Amino acid sequence: MSFDEEWSTARATAAANVSMRLNHVPADPGGGTAGGDLELNQDHIGAIGSEAYKLHTRLLTDGKHAATATGEAAGALTKESFASGAALLKLNTTWESQVKTLVAACANISNGLNYSLTSHAREEQQLHADFTTSAIDKYLK
Repeated sequence: MSFDEEWSTARATAAANVSMRLNHVPADPGGGTAGGDLELNQDHIGAIGSEAYKLHTRLLTDGKHAATATGEAAGALTKESFASGAALLKLNTTWESQVKTLVAACANISNGLNYSLTSHAREEQQLHADFTTSAIDKYLK
């Protein structure tokens, strides 16, 4: 399958799954979570955080594998008075900047999701502890 065909298929799939919700919970139960409550699925969030960490680790090494060769080629071309040497150096600098941005974004995603999971678990424990010591708990037993 060519890139154009794959891209066309991906766009069609994405367009088919687009929906909009305007400032309310849908009346039918198929339009979202019940009651509009936030649902935290630790397995899904953990998997996303894990993939972000894996991507972060790979980008740190794979994103730089051509840096030395590119720098040497740019230097050699510039030494021989080729304008493409400066352009190649600029390309390499831009690439390195973009890789650093992606690495930072992956780290933010991974760390943010880990923090969310930990924070949510801590808050759940605190709510459980507060509820079990409250007067309401006595009436429910």
